[in-house]
Amino acid sequence: MAKPHAKFQEHTFESALERLEQIVGEMEGDRLALEDLLARYEEGTRLVKVCQHRLDTAEKRIELITKEASGGGSLADFDPAAATTVLSPIITQPSRPVAVRKPAADDVSLF
Repeated sequence: MAKPHAKFQEHTFESALERLEQIVGEMEGDRLALEDLLARYEEGTRLVKVCQHRLDTAEKRIELITKEASGGGSLADFDPAAATTVLSPIITQPSRPVAVRKPAADDVSLF
């Protein structure tokens, strides 16, 4: 059975974006037959998904690096499949209520 992200392995973000630009240029011209236009459109939608996946993966990696940097933990090799699992509790965890202390009469505040 193929990996869930196997279809994204064939292109880098840059190569997918470059191919998308080529497809748009071809489609903007009036030389393609309808069937060819449909085939380019289909390829383009797949490439958009590749680009989106690559951007999502990069964003998750940045979040992990930022979290580790602010928490003083250690960095491990990035695994896109594990990133979703690691980040899910962080993203979905409800915020905890914060206790607010009333200022005492003798407290001084500049703001």
